[in-house]
Amino acid sequence: MKPIEPNNFHVIDEPLDAIDVIRQQSISGDINDEPLYICDISDIINKHSIWKQRMPRVLPFYAVKCNDSPIVIQTLASLGTGFDCASKGEIAKVMSFGVAPQSIIYANPTKPKSHLEYAAEMNVSVMTVDSDFELHKIKAHYPHANLVLRIRCDAKVAQCPLGEKYGCNPDTDGKDLIELAKSLGLNMIGISFHVGSGCMDPSAYAKAIQASRKLFDFAKIIGYNFTLLDIGGGFPGDRDTDIKEIASIVNHNVDLLFPSPDVTIIAEPGRFYVSSAYTLACQVHSKRVVRQNGKFDSVMYYINDGVYGSFNCNLYDHKIVHPTTLKSADEELFKSSIWGPTCDALDQVCENVSLPRLNIDDFIIFEDMGAYTIPIASPFNGFPLPRIEYYVQRKHLEDINATTASHEYILLRGN
Repeated sequence: MKPIEPNNFHVIDEPLDAIDVIRQQSISGDINDEPLYICDISDIINKHSIWKQRMPRVLPFYAVKCNDSPIVIQTLASLGTGFDCASKGEIAKVMSFGVAPQSIIYANPTKPKSHLEYAAEMNVSVMTVDSDFELHKIKAHYPHANLVLRIRCDAKVAQCPLGEKYGCNPDTDGKDLIELAKSLGLNMIGISFHVGSGCMDPSAYAKAIQASRKLFDFAKIIGYNFTLLDIGGGFPGDRDTDIKEIASIVNHNVDLLFPSPDVTIIAEPGRFYVSSAYTLACQVHSKRVVRQNGKFDSVMYYINDGVYGSFNCNLYDHKIVHPTTLKSADEELFKSSIWGPTCDALDQVCENVSLPRLNIDDFIIFEDMGAYTIPIASPFNGFPLPRIEYYVQRKHLEDINATTASHEYILLRGN
C-alpha cells in the first residue's frame, strides 16, 4: 500500500481544534470565498479504537458510500478494517488501495449484471441477496459467489429507514430463499440485516440477531453451515453520541446466540467513523433583512454551500444541522435563516435559527459533517465543491502509513 504523502495533510502535535483552525484562517485570509472542510484523521483513528473496545468480536467493514475520500479509505485500510461496497466503482476504488477482495462484502442486494461480473473478475465473492430473482441472476453470472441472505428487521426510529427497499421477511420468506439457494447449488454462508441508518432503537439489534439465529438453525437442517453474521450499520457518529448501549445489546446477544468462534461477526459502520471528523466552514456572501409591517423580523444569510452541495444531507440523510459562529457567546441573538448559493428556493440550509448579527465575509460553522455529505454533493449552478484540509496528530502517522491489513478482517479464510 502506498503511504499517504505528508503534503496531503497537516501534522500536529496536540488534538485538533477545528474551530480554532478556521478562526486563524479567517484572520489570515486563507479562506477565499469557498467552503472549507477541516478533517481530523486522528478522530477516525480514535473511533476505530473505540469500536474495538466496545465490540471486540464485531469486525468493522466500513460503508464506503458514507464518505469515499481517498485519505479516509487509505486510513481505514491501514488500520485493517474491511469494506462494505455497493457497486463496481466502490470495489475498484477500495482495491486500488491494496485491500484484498476477501476483505470486501458486496453489500447491495440488487446488483447490475456488469457489476456482478466485475466482482467475479476481481474475486470479490461475498455478497448480499434478498430475493429469488437475485438468486437466479447470481446463478447465471457468478455461480461461485458466497451469499449472505439479507433479512428485514427495522428499528422503530432511525434517521434513514431502509426496510422498504431491502431485506426479506425472515419469518415468511427467509426459509424459502435458503431452500431455493440450496436447490440452485449456490453457496450461502450467512445472514445479514440493517436496522436503519442512524438507529435510535438499540433493541432492534437484539430482535434481528435472534431472527438470524433461527435461520442459521434452519440452514443447518438442509445442509448449509453458515459462518457469517453481518449486523449491518446504524451506529451513530456525532460528537454527542456513543455506541455503548448498542454495543452492550449486540455483545450480549452475540455471545448468547453465536458463542462459537467459527461464526464471524461483522458490521457495516459508516457515520460512526467519519461524522465527527469533519467540520465545515461556510462564508456569508450576501444577506437580507426581512421586515413585517415595517418592523424587523429576521435576517436571511446566504452562504457558499447548500443543499446541492454538502447540505444534501438535510434532504437525503434527514440531518438537522446546527450552525455556530466565531462571534462571542455573549452577543445578542436574532431570528435568522441560512440559505445556499444556488438560484433554487429549495436551497435552504436552516429555516429558523438564532444567530448573532453577521456581516458579509463572516463564517458560519457546522460540526459533524463527515457522513453522507461529500460523496453526494454536486456543482449545481457552477458553485464549487468544498476544499478539504486533512489534519493528523504526529503520534498517529505510523497508523495511517501501515502497509498490511489485519488478518482479522478477512471474510473467508483460505479463499
